[in-house]
Amino acid sequence: MPILNKDTTLCISLAGRPSNLGTRFHNFLYAELGIDFIYKAFTTDDIEGAVRGIRALGIRGASISMPFKEAVIPLVDELEPSAAAIQSVNTIVNTNGRLVAANTDYEAIAELIVANDLDPSASVLVRGSGGMAKAVVAAFRDAGFADVIVWARNGAAGQALAAQYGFGWRDSEPHSGAEIIVNVTPLGMIGDAAEVLSFSPSHIAAAKVVFDVVAFPAETPLIRAARAAGKSVISGAEVHAQQAARQFERYTGVTITADLVARAAAYSRAN
Repeated sequence: MPILNKDTTLCISLAGRPSNLGTRFHNFLYAELGIDFIYKAFTTDDIEGAVRGIRALGIRGASISMPFKEAVIPLVDELEPSAAAIQSVNTIVNTNGRLVAANTDYEAIAELIVANDLDPSASVLVRGSGGMAKAVVAAFRDAGFADVIVWARNGAAGQALAAQYGFGWRDSEPHSGAEIIVNVTPLGMIGDAAEVLSFSPSHIAAAKVVFDVVAFPAETPLIRAARAAGKSVISGAEVHAQQAARQFERYTGVTITADLVARAAAYSRAN
């Protein structure tokens, strides 16, 4: 990796709870490819000031996580279709002071739906209503799925999300039977909810495909239970790797292979 110098390009992440996943993923690829970039994670209580800093300091790119995915929208100059369609941002690219925002979460989920050959006629139950839930629901809608239920405790957010895409909504646990179940809540994430199963055993038993967007750990309680039940699984680790790869390509202009993506993802999770 090139020695840090005045010409080194900086990329950052902005999150309420920063982690090393993105930092390790991007810096691994910079080192592997000999690119004079460096990536650093930050949090902030001044998102407007942080975005002004991106523009003023020439920071090339920024990964945006909760709770900032919607707050940054009025602070950028342009939304790519992936962000405009769902009014949620996870990527900002700075080109000569012009900030363009995208949502590579949406792109990653759309890619995984295709890669896993998910059947658009299948019924889908999505648990959650936050910024990532928008990406998930929009990707399923755009892939041709019509039978989708949003299950969310937050009534206003859940109803609004479901209505936006013409789907149904529940504020309490629906009956099991959905062929594809998707967790888009923090349940199963490292922390207080680390051992919580986001769907009941009966939902897992009825499903053909179990999808968990929680990125860390890769093997959440839901993914472990689904594997034990012999279900097809899509993990948050896969989502994270694909969306981070799309960010990397935007920041650097370098297209990377599936092998490099897999190696960077493995490195980002190594102890």
